[in-house]
Amino acid sequence: MELNWIYQHEHEMTIKEFLAQQNLPKAFLRAVKFDGEILLNHLNIPIRFKIRKGDHLRLIAPVEVGHDTVPPSQEPINIIYEDADILILNKQVGVVSIPSLANPAGSIANRVRGYYQKQGYSDQVIHIVTRLDRDTSGLMIIAKHRLAHALMDRQVRAGQVEKYYHALTSRSQWTDHGIIEAPIARTESSIITRRVHDSGKYAKTEYWCQQIYPDGAHLRIRLHTGRTHQIRVHLTHMEGPLIGDDLYGGPLTKTIKRQALHCGELEFIHPMTQQPLHFEIALPQDMQDWIQAQQVN
Repeated sequence: MELNWIYQHEHEMTIKEFLAQQNLPKAFLRAVKFDGEILLNHLNIPIRFKIRKGDHLRLIAPVEVGHDTVPPSQEPINIIYEDADILILNKQVGVVSIPSLANPAGSIANRVRGYYQKQGYSDQVIHIVTRLDRDTSGLMIIAKHRLAHALMDRQVRAGQVEKYYHALTSRSQWTDHGIIEAPIARTESSIITRRVHDSGKYAKTEYWCQQIYPDGAHLRIRLHTGRTHQIRVHLTHMEGPLIGDDLYGGPLTKTIKRQALHCGELEFIHPMTQQPLHFEIALPQDMQDWIQAQQVN
C-alpha cells in the first residue's frame, strides 16, 4: 500500500518533520524507511530533505509476504464489506479466529489467506483486529495491511470500536437497561473457565433488554472491557447463563447447540478515510429459531 500527499503549506519543513505531524505509527515508518520507498516528486530522497509547497510526497510500504504458519484455506468467507484497507466478515459458528496447534488450517485467518491468494492481493499477512470465540457468530474486522491494523488497534485500545452483541440468556427477569461491574479471574480448577472474583481484573458489561420470553430473554450487550468470556461469566454471575452454554451451566435446547451469542453491530472510524462506519447483521438462524419457539409457547 502507499500514501500520497501534496504539500500545501507556505513554510518549508523536512520530510521527517512532516511525517511526524501525520501521527503515523513508528513501526510503519520504520518499515517504509528500511524496506519501502520515500519519494519526493518521484525521486528517492532522504527524510532530512525539505518539502516545499506543491511537492508530491509518496510513501510506499513494503509488500507483506504471508507466513507459513497460516496456510491458505479454500473454505468460504461471508464478506459484509470490503475496500482497499479493511474487510468486514460475518463469522459462522464453529470456526476459530486464528490457527492453533489443534486447528492449524481451519481458522478465519486461513480462509482469509486463501481469499487473498485467489484475489491476487500483494499483501498476504492477515491482520485480525477483532476476534470472536469459536462458537460465537457475527461481525469481525480484518485490516488488509499493517498501517490499517495499527490505526485500528489505536481505536480498539481507546475504546472507540463499539461492538454490540446479541445474547439469549436463560433468565427471564431483567431491567430494561443495566450495567454489570464485577471483576473476572481464572477459575482455580481450570485453565479455560473464568469466574467473578475479587482477585480478578475490572470488567464492565452494559445491556439493554430487547424482549422477555418464558424461558429467558434477548439482550443487546456492549462490552466496556475485554476480559476472556466476559459476557458468559457476567451473565452466569447474574444467574442467567447463555442458552446453550454448557461450559457455564446454560441449558441445552433442540435449536441451539452452542452459547447463544452473536456480534451483530460494529461502529468505528475508517482508519484511512476517517469516515464513520456502522455495520449491522441479523441474528443467525439458530437464535431466530429459539425466539420463534418461545413466541409460539
